[in-house]
Amino acid sequence: MTKGNSAYSVLILLSGGVDSSALVHYHISQGEKVEAVFFDYGQKSHKQELLSAQKICNHYGVKLHHKKLGFKLSDYDGEYFCRNGLFILAGCGLLEKPVSLISIGIHSGTPYYDSSPTFINDTQTMLDGYFGGTTRVIAPFLDYSKRQVYEYVVNHQVPIQLTYSCESGQKEPCGYCLSCIDRRLLNEPAPS
Repeated sequence: MTKGNSAYSVLILLSGGVDSSALVHYHISQGEKVEAVFFDYGQKSHKQELLSAQKICNHYGVKLHHKKLGFKLSDYDGEYFCRNGLFILAGCGLLEKPVSLISIGIHSGTPYYDSSPTFINDTQTMLDGYFGGTTRVIAPFLDYSKRQVYEYVVNHQVPIQLTYSCESGQKEPCGYCLSCIDRRLLNEPAPS
Protein backbone atom coordinates (compact mmCIF):
# COMPACT_ATOMS: atom_id res chain seq x y z
CA MET A 1 0.00 0.00 0.00
CA THR A 2 1.09 3.58 -0.53
CA LYS A 3 0.30 6.83 1.19
CA GLY A 4 -2.13 9.25 -0.37
CA ASN A 5 -5.52 8.21 -1.70
CA SER A 6 -4.90 4.50 -1.01
CA ALA A 7 -3.77 5.18 2.55
CA TYR A 8 -2.20 2.78 4.98
CA SER A 9 -4.55 1.00 7.36
CA VAL A 10 -3.49 1.72 10.94
CA LEU A 11 -4.62 0.04 14.14
CA ILE A 12 -3.83 2.30 17.11
CA LEU A 13 -3.41 0.81 20.56
CA LEU A 14 -5.54 3.39 22.39
CA SER A 15 -5.50 3.67 26.18
CA GLY A 16 -7.42 6.94 26.36
CA GLY A 17 -4.31 8.72 27.65
CA VAL A 18 -2.41 11.61 26.13
CA ASP A 19 0.23 9.63 24.20
CA SER A 20 -2.10 7.25 22.39
CA SER A 21 -4.68 10.00 21.77
CA ALA A 22 -1.93 12.02 20.09
CA LEU A 23 -1.44 9.04 17.76
CA VAL A 24 -5.03 9.28 16.57
CA HIS A 25 -4.46 12.86 15.46
CA TYR A 26 -1.05 12.03 14.01
CA HIS A 27 -2.27 9.20 11.76
CA ILE A 28 -5.38 11.03 10.61
CA SER A 29 -3.22 14.03 9.70
CA GLN A 30 -1.09 11.68 7.57
CA GLY A 31 -4.20 10.69 5.58
CA GLU A 32 -4.17 7.15 6.92
CA LYS A 33 -7.23 4.96 7.50
CA VAL A 34 -7.44 4.59 11.29
CA GLU A 35 -9.10 2.20 13.70
CA ALA A 36 -8.31 1.86 17.39
CA VAL A 37 -8.44 -0.87 20.00
CA PHE A 38 -8.78 -0.52 23.76
CA PHE A 39 -7.72 -3.49 25.90
CA ASP A 40 -9.19 -4.25 29.30
CA TYR A 41 -6.54 -6.27 31.14
CA GLY A 42 -8.05 -5.91 34.60
CA GLN A 43 -6.46 -2.53 35.31
CA LYS A 44 -8.12 -0.44 38.05
CA SER A 45 -8.55 2.44 35.64
CA HIS A 46 -10.19 0.51 32.79
CA LYS A 47 -13.63 2.17 33.10
CA GLN A 48 -12.28 5.73 32.99
CA GLU A 49 -9.71 4.84 30.30
CA LEU A 50 -12.38 3.21 28.12
CA LEU A 51 -14.64 6.23 28.51
CA SER A 52 -11.78 8.49 27.38
CA ALA A 53 -10.91 6.20 24.46
CA GLN A 54 -14.56 6.32 23.35
CA LYS A 55 -14.61 10.13 23.59
CA ILE A 56 -11.40 10.45 21.56
CA CYS A 57 -12.73 8.09 18.89
CA ASN A 58 -16.05 9.95 18.74
CA HIS A 59 -14.18 13.26 18.42
CA TYR A 60 -12.14 12.01 15.46
CA GLY A 61 -14.76 9.70 13.91
CA VAL A 62 -12.65 6.57 14.45
CA LYS A 63 -13.96 3.04 14.99
CA LEU A 64 -13.02 1.65 18.42
CA HIS A 65 -12.69 -2.05 19.20
CA HIS A 66 -13.09 -2.82 22.92
CA LYS A 67 -11.51 -6.13 23.90
CA LYS A 68 -10.96 -7.93 27.19
CA LEU A 69 -7.77 -9.93 27.37
CA GLY A 70 -9.57 -12.50 29.52
CA PHE A 71 -7.03 -12.35 32.33
CA LYS A 72 -5.59 -9.75 34.67
CA LEU A 73 -1.99 -8.67 34.24
CA SER A 74 0.11 -8.51 37.40
CA ASP A 75 0.86 -4.98 38.59
CA TYR A 76 4.40 -4.48 39.88
CA ASP A 77 4.19 -1.02 41.47
CA GLY A 78 2.56 0.47 38.37
CA GLU A 79 4.53 -1.58 35.84
CA TYR A 80 2.85 -4.31 33.83
CA PHE A 81 5.48 -6.60 32.34
CA CYS A 82 4.78 -7.74 28.76
CA ARG A 83 1.76 -5.41 28.41
CA ASN A 84 2.80 -3.69 25.18
CA GLY A 85 3.92 -6.98 23.62
CA LEU A 86 0.61 -8.61 24.49
CA PHE A 87 -1.32 -5.65 23.09
CA ILE A 88 0.53 -5.75 19.78
CA LEU A 89 0.01 -9.50 19.35
CA ALA A 90 -3.63 -9.30 20.42
CA GLY A 91 -4.13 -6.41 17.99
CA CYS A 92 -2.82 -8.59 15.16
CA GLY A 93 -5.49 -11.16 15.93
CA LEU A 94 -8.40 -8.72 15.98
CA LEU A 95 -9.16 -8.15 12.33
CA GLU A 96 -10.03 -10.60 9.58
CA LYS A 97 -6.90 -9.75 7.62
CA PRO A 98 -3.61 -8.28 8.84
CA VAL A 99 -3.44 -4.52 9.03
CA SER A 100 -0.59 -2.58 7.47
CA LEU A 101 0.51 -0.81 10.65
CA ILE A 102 0.02 -1.26 14.39
CA SER A 103 0.82 2.01 16.15
CA ILE A 104 1.82 2.31 19.79
CA GLY A 105 2.22 5.53 21.80
CA ILE A 106 5.55 4.95 23.47
CA HIS A 107 8.16 7.70 23.89
CA SER A 108 11.77 8.13 25.01
CA GLY A 109 12.92 8.82 28.54
CA THR A 110 11.53 5.72 30.25
CA PRO A 111 13.57 2.80 31.62
CA TYR A 112 11.18 0.17 30.28
CA TYR A 113 12.19 -2.38 27.63
CA ASP A 114 8.77 -2.14 25.97
CA SER A 115 9.26 1.61 25.44
CA SER A 116 12.56 1.22 23.59
CA PRO A 117 13.80 0.98 19.98
CA THR A 118 15.04 -2.53 20.82
CA PHE A 119 11.49 -3.57 21.74
CA ILE A 120 10.13 -2.22 18.45
CA ASN A 121 12.85 -4.03 16.47
CA ASP A 122 12.38 -7.29 18.39
CA THR A 123 8.61 -7.14 17.97
CA GLN A 124 8.95 -6.40 14.26
CA THR A 125 11.12 -9.49 13.84
CA MET A 126 8.36 -11.59 15.40
CA LEU A 127 5.65 -9.97 13.24
CA ASP A 128 7.76 -10.60 10.13
CA GLY A 129 7.82 -14.27 11.08
CA TYR A 130 4.04 -14.35 11.31
CA PHE A 131 3.07 -12.03 8.47
CA GLY A 132 6.06 -11.96 6.12
CA GLY A 133 6.46 -8.19 6.33
CA THR A 134 2.84 -7.22 5.62
CA THR A 135 2.24 -5.95 9.17
CA ARG A 136 4.56 -3.44 10.83
CA VAL A 137 4.66 -2.05 14.34
CA ILE A 138 5.45 1.66 14.53
CA ALA A 139 5.95 4.17 17.33
CA PRO A 140 5.83 7.67 15.80
CA PHE A 141 6.76 9.34 19.10
CA LEU A 142 9.57 6.93 20.04
CA ASP A 143 12.20 9.67 19.78
CA TYR A 144 10.05 12.26 21.57
CA SER A 145 10.40 13.05 25.26
CA LYS A 146 7.19 13.17 27.30
CA ARG A 147 7.33 16.97 27.12
CA GLN A 148 7.63 16.83 23.31
CA VAL A 149 4.53 14.61 23.13
CA TYR A 150 2.67 17.20 25.22
CA GLU A 151 3.93 19.97 22.95
CA TYR A 152 2.62 18.02 19.95
CA VAL A 153 -0.76 17.65 21.66
CA VAL A 154 -0.98 21.36 22.49
CA ASN A 155 0.31 22.54 19.09
CA HIS A 156 -2.15 20.31 17.20
CA GLN A 157 -5.09 20.94 19.51
CA VAL A 158 -5.60 17.31 20.47
CA PRO A 159 -8.51 17.43 22.98
CA ILE A 160 -6.58 16.86 26.20
CA GLN A 161 -9.75 17.34 28.24
CA LEU A 162 -11.09 14.06 26.79
CA THR A 163 -8.07 12.01 27.90
CA TYR A 164 -7.55 10.18 31.18
CA SER A 165 -4.17 9.49 32.82
CA CYS A 166 -4.48 8.08 36.32
CA GLU A 167 -3.71 4.59 37.59
CA SER A 168 -6.22 4.75 40.47
CA GLY A 169 -9.31 4.54 38.29
CA GLN A 170 -11.13 7.27 40.22
CA LYS A 171 -13.34 9.64 38.26
CA GLU A 172 -11.13 12.53 39.37
CA PRO A 173 -7.41 11.74 38.96
CA CYS A 174 -5.60 11.08 42.24
CA GLY A 175 -2.70 13.44 41.49
CA TYR A 176 -0.12 11.12 43.09
CA CYS A 177 0.43 8.13 40.80
CA LEU A 178 3.20 8.15 38.18
CA SER A 179 0.72 8.91 35.39
CA CYS A 180 -0.66 11.92 37.26
CA ILE A 181 2.83 13.17 38.01
CA ASP A 182 3.72 12.87 34.30
CA ARG A 183 0.60 14.76 33.35
CA ARG A 184 1.63 17.71 35.50
CA LEU A 185 4.16 18.49 32.75
CA LEU A 186 1.24 19.95 30.80
CA ASN A 187 1.05 22.81 33.28
CA GLU A 188 4.77 23.37 33.85
CA PRO A 189 6.84 25.70 31.71
CA ALA A 190 9.54 24.05 29.60
CA PRO A 191 13.05 24.40 31.03
CA SER A 192 15.12 27.12 29.34
